[in-house]
Amino acid sequence: MKLDRASGVLLHPTSLPSPYGIGEIGTEARKFIDFLKKGGFKLWQILPLNPVGYGESPYQSFSAFAGNPLLISLERLRKDGLLSRKDLAGAPSFPEDRVDFSACRKFKTRMFRQAFAKFGVKGLKSTAFREFKDKNSFWIADYALFMALKERFQNQPWNCWDQPIAMRDAQTLKFWEGKLTEDVHYHMFLQYVFFNQWSDLKKYANKKGIRIIGDLPLYVSYDSSDAWVHSHLFALDERGNPLKVGGVPPDYFSPTGQLWGNPLYKWEEMEKDDYLWWRQRLKVLLELVDVIRIDHFRGFEAYWEIPASESTAVNGRWVQGPGEKFFATLAQYLGELPLMAEDLGFITPEVTALKDKFDFPGMKVLQFIDREPWPAPENDDGNWVYYTGTHDNDTLLGWYDELVLSHFSPESREKWLANICWDLIEVVYQSRAKWAIIPLQDLLCLDSSARMNVPGTVGNNWHWRFKKDDLTRKLAKKTAQLRKKYAR
Repeated sequence: MKLDRASGVLLHPTSLPSPYGIGEIGTEARKFIDFLKKGGFKLWQILPLNPVGYGESPYQSFSAFAGNPLLISLERLRKDGLLSRKDLAGAPSFPEDRVDFSACRKFKTRMFRQAFAKFGVKGLKSTAFREFKDKNSFWIADYALFMALKERFQNQPWNCWDQPIAMRDAQTLKFWEGKLTEDVHYHMFLQYVFFNQWSDLKKYANKKGIRIIGDLPLYVSYDSSDAWVHSHLFALDERGNPLKVGGVPPDYFSPTGQLWGNPLYKWEEMEKDDYLWWRQRLKVLLELVDVIRIDHFRGFEAYWEIPASESTAVNGRWVQGPGEKFFATLAQYLGELPLMAEDLGFITPEVTALKDKFDFPGMKVLQFIDREPWPAPENDDGNWVYYTGTHDNDTLLGWYDELVLSHFSPESREKWLANICWDLIEVVYQSRAKWAIIPLQDLLCLDSSARMNVPGTVGNNWHWRFKKDDLTRKLAKKTAQLRKKYAR
């Protein structure tokens, strides 16, 4: 994929303003797209859109296919006649600058149940709903049953359910499908609403000249409908427990490596049907976004395999991934692949060769300027994406403050703080990289309290939200001038 020169903003929809506790894909999302247009941006990068699981992380989801119901716009449900003003008037007071996932989930679930009751049998029998189910038959029924069962079994991981249903005994499946019919339809309804609302939002963005960059995690969560339904595609034992899990080896920054715990794929099994599960996964995502960023791209060339019994990532080994054959097969079925590779960290010549073979643009991060190899100017065609930081980095101001400003006197520190964010943003804009992407926190020059995620920690991540009055005309004018100055 060859890139044109452009700039964009990294912002997950959960971070949008909303009176209902979490960003939604309704009016405020459209206002954000309007801001992007006025600011001269052509790209909106988001994190995975799937339902969040452990730690509220979009990278630990209950499904590789489903959308996150918490993003559903309640105002849109009201306009569609499925909720009333009176229903929404009972909303509790939510924090303006952060997501309280627990409170938000409790309130929205109550609203969703009311909307589903209004949707009723008539809605379930409608042509539009039946067409949605048919189009997504590869995953929708399995996912909906999985979610209904999780609720029935107190949200325990699927391997902790009663053994017959955990192992998908045919008669037991039939029993639960009958017993939980209404709950299964409820979860299908939520997906129907999510996909319709997101489709409308994407059309709005594209009409404004904004392309959406989605995010595809390499691995799926163990506690997911994918691992439960397609257990033969994962490194699991006969009782469904993980045998081998993913992570990365020790390095200078992490002496014990990173133990992610995601079940590894049986690539040889996936190859038998030409990677059907992957083809379906990309097909669904490409209906939601225009370009896909592949997280942990290096795992397709070789991945770090760790025995599930280990408590750290130290005792792992490198195992060959599916490599060229995988992407060639996908291209055979799906055509040209609008993919970009997250190629940060330990990258070998073999990983780079795989990326270059298929013309996948790579990534560079300003905050990693001292630890990542950079292309020599004479060999640089600019077909890469440059960030001030990603969701895993501190904010630009937080990073620079710790690196440099913490050593200054208070007077000098304040002087530097006034301009440093924009000086560094301009470094990215003026680079040869075809795409320059800036997290919204950096455009707003926010400190570390606005950081989205600290890798390896749980409990205070993914919460940040911006406020309605943050996106000013002055800010849009400033970024529009930068776009013009550097021809983006």
